[in-house]
Amino acid sequence: MTRLAYLDCVGGLAGDMLLAALLDAGADRALLEALPARLGLGPVRVEVRRVERQGVGALHVAFDGPEADEARSWRAIRTRLGGADLPERVRERALAVFERLARAEARVHAVDPDEVHFHELAAADTLLDVCGFVWLLEDLAVDEVVCSPLPLARGLVRAAHGVLPVPAPAVTELLRGAPAYGVDGTDELVTPTGAAIAATLAGGFGPLPELVLDRVGYGAGTRDTEQRPNLVRVLVGDRAGAAAAEVVLLETNLDDVNPEFLPDAAERCLAAGALDVWTAPVQMKKGRPGFVVAALARPADERRVATALFQETTALGVRVSRLRRFELEREHRVVDVGGTEVRVKIGRLDGRVVNVAPEHDDCAAAAAALGRPVKSVWAAALAAAERE
Repeated sequence: MTRLAYLDCVGGLAGDMLLAALLDAGADRALLEALPARLGLGPVRVEVRRVERQGVGALHVAFDGPEADEARSWRAIRTRLGGADLPERVRERALAVFERLARAEARVHAVDPDEVHFHELAAADTLLDVCGFVWLLEDLAVDEVVCSPLPLARGLVRAAHGVLPVPAPAVTELLRGAPAYGVDGTDELVTPTGAAIAATLAGGFGPLPELVLDRVGYGAGTRDTEQRPNLVRVLVGDRAGAAAAEVVLLETNLDDVNPEFLPDAAERCLAAGALDVWTAPVQMKKGRPGFVVAALARPADERRVATALFQETTALGVRVSRLRRFELEREHRVVDVGGTEVRVKIGRLDGRVVNVAPEHDDCAAAAAALGRPVKSVWAAALAAAERE
C-alpha cells in the first residue's frame, strides 16, 4: 500500500507547523531532538508544547539556541548539509527543498542562486524545519505527500530589502502551478519555507485523495488568529484505488554519445531514484543519428537524476516536464522456485490483485542456478504467487 500524508493547510503553511503536525501524528520526537547535533548547530533546545488554536488542541514547536549566521547563504547551507550526519535520502530531499527556495529567491532578486542569502530566515530554524520535516516523514513511512489548496492573504511586510507585498515574492515564485485562494487579512499565512517544502515534496495539490485514514496530527503557528485556526492538519493513511501522482519527465537529446555508455547511464539514473529509464533512436540536425535518453522520477528526485544524466552522458542540458500518472498499489512478494527465491511484483486496485509479474533478473539468476529455461522459472514463479 502507498502511505500518504495529506497537508490540510487550514490556517496556512509554515515549517514549524509542519514539524508539529507530524509529531502530533506520532513521529518520533527523539529524531528531532537529535537533529541539531547532527547538523553541527551546537546546543539547540527543541521546545514542544501542547496549545489550543480556536479550541482545537495542537502541538507547537520552537527552537531555542544560537543562530548560525554563516549558514544563511545557499552555498553555505549546501556545504553544511553535505557534511551533516544524516541518512542519504533525508540529505538529498532537504537539498532539493533548499535549492528550490534558492532559485525562487534568485529569480526575485535577479542574482545567481549561489549568491542568495536567506535574510528573513533564521538559519538554524530553517535547517531544522526542512531537515526535520523530511526525516519525520521517513519515520512515519510516508511514500507520497499531497497538499491542499493554499490560503493567501494580501498585505505589506517590512523585510531586509524594504517593504514587500504579502504573500512574499519568493512564495509566489515557489507556488507557480499550485492552487491558491484569497482570504481576508494581512498576515503572512504561507512562509517561504512552507512553500518550498510543499513545492518540492508534494506530488500534487488538491482535495484529499481517497485513503484509509490512520493518523491525524495538528501543528500550530505562533499566533492565535481570529479569522481562522492557525493550524496545519496532517492526515496519514494508505491510498485506496489507483492513485494520481505527480512525476517529472527528464529528457536529453544526444548525437555524440557512445551507445555502449547508455546502459550505464540508465543504471545511474535508476540508482538516483528514477522510476523508469528508456532510450529511443532519433534523427538529429545535419542528418546525424542520435538518441533521446528519458527518465521518469518523483519531483523530489529530479535533481539527482539530472545529475546522473550529466555525469554519465554527453548532455549539456536536460529538459524537465511535469506530468501526472495513475498508479496501482504495489508490493513485492518472494516465492520459492526449486529452492531459489524469486521476487514478484503485485499490483492492486482497491485491494484486488489485477497484475502479477515475476522479476526477470531474479528469474534469470534462478534459471542459471537450476539449469532451467528462464521462461520455465517465470511460469513457476507466477504460479507460486497466484497460489499464495
